[in-house]
Amino acid sequence: MDEKLTNAQRAKVLIEALPYIQDYNGKIIVVKYGGNAMINEELKRAVMGDIVLLSLIGIKVVLVHGGGPEINEMLKKIGKESEFKNGLRVTDSETAEVVQMVLAGKISKNLVSLIGSMGGKAIGLSGMDAHMIEAKKIDEELGYVGEITNVDPTAILDVLDKGYIPVISTVGFDRDGNCYNINADTAASRIAGTLKAESLISMTDIAGLLRDKDDPGTLIPVVNVSEAPQLVREGIISGGMIPKVDCCIEAIRRGVKKVFIIDGRIPHSILIETLTDEGIGTMFV
Repeated sequence: MDEKLTNAQRAKVLIEALPYIQDYNGKIIVVKYGGNAMINEELKRAVMGDIVLLSLIGIKVVLVHGGGPEINEMLKKIGKESEFKNGLRVTDSETAEVVQMVLAGKISKNLVSLIGSMGGKAIGLSGMDAHMIEAKKIDEELGYVGEITNVDPTAILDVLDKGYIPVISTVGFDRDGNCYNINADTAASRIAGTLKAESLISMTDIAGLLRDKDDPGTLIPVVNVSEAPQLVREGIISGGMIPKVDCCIEAIRRGVKKVFIIDGRIPHSILIETLTDEGIGTMFV
């Protein structure tokens, strides 16, 4: 049941958010958007609403998105099997075209449109625009899966300076004009580091880092980067979380002040993390 807030309570909520609004005003935060929050329409609207709100109170939000499930769907439509090695999509030239089409053509434009419908101003950019994300092959066997060699933030900064929210699809390029499929966590981490962002918020389908993966009550609220290897040895960071955490650590090493892994399945989790005392996920410092 929805609790109805009194006007006095509403005012109290806004006053409590004030120090955070002041702290973040004029600063850049990068949001890596993926997982269930991308698939569920209600959550998608909540996330875009949060981003519009943050933008309107003077925070420079950069949205970096993935889109694995929609790529799988499109490949299935054209009768192409999805193949993965070590969690990475094997990407031949035809698959690279599909990745570019789905990420930069469909998902990016839909998000820009949704932000617009909620009163925000957004512009879709891909890593191929203005030489933003330069890449090379990680491994011949994986085909056009890119390892980032350089990020040029000029276009992102230009768009932010004009008051728009950049919506970035994670495809890269090389000097021969090839298109590369880039992991969205990796791209968000490198972009946040290059921009020296105040924070990077990574939306996932879990509550954060848990001491016991089956008990949400064992959430670890703060992790110092130096503690991560021990958490891997203890098995607390394992499986698909290892590359995510590696990206968080990489962002900190590149100059991002704070990195959060938050549960994207909770409505308004971005606002809870950014503008309240409690926070919601795991913060890396």
